[in-house]
Amino acid sequence: MDPATLLGLAIAFGGVFVLMSAEGVHLSAILLPGPLAIVFVGSLGAGIAGGALRDAVHAFKTLPKAFTAKAPKRGATIAAVVTLSDRARREGLLALEDAAQDVEDEFLRDGLMAAIDGADPEDLRTMLEDRIDTKRAQDRVASGFFNSLGGYAPTIGIIGTVISLVHVLENLSDPSHLGPMIAAAFVATLWGILSANLIFLPIGSRLKRISDLECAQMEISLEGLLALQAGANPRTVGERLRSMVPASELVDDDAGQAA
Repeated sequence: MDPATLLGLAIAFGGVFVLMSAEGVHLSAILLPGPLAIVFVGSLGAGIAGGALRDAVHAFKTLPKAFTAKAPKRGATIAAVVTLSDRARREGLLALEDAAQDVEDEFLRDGLMAAIDGADPEDLRTMLEDRIDTKRAQDRVASGFFNSLGGYAPTIGIIGTVISLVHVLENLSDPSHLGPMIAAAFVATLWGILSANLIFLPIGSRLKRISDLECAQMEISLEGLLALQAGANPRTVGERLRSMVPASELVDDDAGQAA
């Protein structure tokens, strides 16, 4: 598991709590049911209204991925493709049928089986590219949903504050309660801004980043399969695929495998 999301949120909320402690603000002062309800429930409702219901369902099914997904190791994929390419060149493409069953990457395994079954290279490219495009579009729905919540939340927080201020103005005859009431009124704005920038937008960005990495890995598999099918030199295949990955990532992958 890549702890980036949990670590980042812990640091961000830690900074908020440090500021609250420094200013002498008690946690109970901002954990008010009304502001929390209008921001989170209101943002969710607006997000659902802005798309299809299945978009929201898919987004929440994908949500755990923002916290548990592990960045794919493209270096490992390259090594697997080079190994398969070397064996295919020595023994022929049909010799990979047994090896294909041991490939954990579903995309690579399916593409390899299609190549073994004699799929035309252009047809194979089209089929695999379509799968990548479909995945990218589906992932965009999930990240876009949380980004939309991040866009709605601050404005809905302001709506909550305006509603609370209306209540304050109705009670101007009781000056002793004006201070706490005005402070409570701005809690909705606080949660609107906080939830957008510390929860919804980071989750949306995280899901998009994971999707980009996974699609990039699939593109490496695609190019490797086509080179393998064409009988290219394994060394050339490896160099070609490594050129598609940042050098720093390859170094990190090698270090992880060594460990």
